[in-house]
Amino acid sequence: MALGFGRKPTGKPGEWFYCIKHGKVEEGPECPAKDRLGPYATRGEAAAALEIAAERNREWQNDPRWRDDRPAGEDED
Repeated sequence: MALGFGRKPTGKPGEWFYCIKHGKVEEGPECPAKDRLGPYATRGEAAAALEIAAERNREWQNDPRWRDDRPAGEDED
């Protein structure tokens, strides 16, 4: 049997996830890892997963440590 087939997603009660495939909050989780964000500490945090991810992406895009447009040879501070 190939790896991964027939396996149930693992998780613990009290861990919350957001399934991007189904657009729902899960406790446990229910869906495969490739389809979910988390774990989060609360149901409310999991419900806000897309907003949290968008905010983190904005922060990373504006973080000068991750900029690729620095002139060649310029060192980080």
